[in-house]
Amino acid sequence: MSERDSMDQDEIHSKVLRAGRRTYFFDVRSTKAGDYYLTITESKKFTHDDGSFHYKKHKIYLYKEDFDAFKENVIEMMDFIIDEKGQEVISERHQKDFKKEEDGVIAENAPTTSSGSFTDIDFDDI
Repeated sequence: MSERDSMDQDEIHSKVLRAGRRTYFFDVRSTKAGDYYLTITESKKFTHDDGSFHYKKHKIYLYKEDFDAFKENVIEMMDFIIDEKGQEVISERHQKDFKKEEDGVIAENAPTTSSGSFTDIDFDDI
């Protein structure tokens, strides 16, 4: 059996979450002993100046004995973020027409107040 065939056999169930430039892969795999574990992979696309691109991947292996503690920590951290900052995404980098402020001048299409800060942000592109 080839290495690729062995890899395919180990994948039991998969789900993909696309989130902007990031893609998250959730894969249930099988150990040699026949037990299941979860891998979570973040893949992020980077574009070079010449138009070519590459992906950077980060992977977490999560085993059943850690599920409860992992889940509790993720829920606690997510609740903390929502309690502190609310549901709205406020990062200006999520705007498709975002342009960095250069030399003290803000891009002409960027909505601003008299102080130069953003006031109305549209997140329909997320």
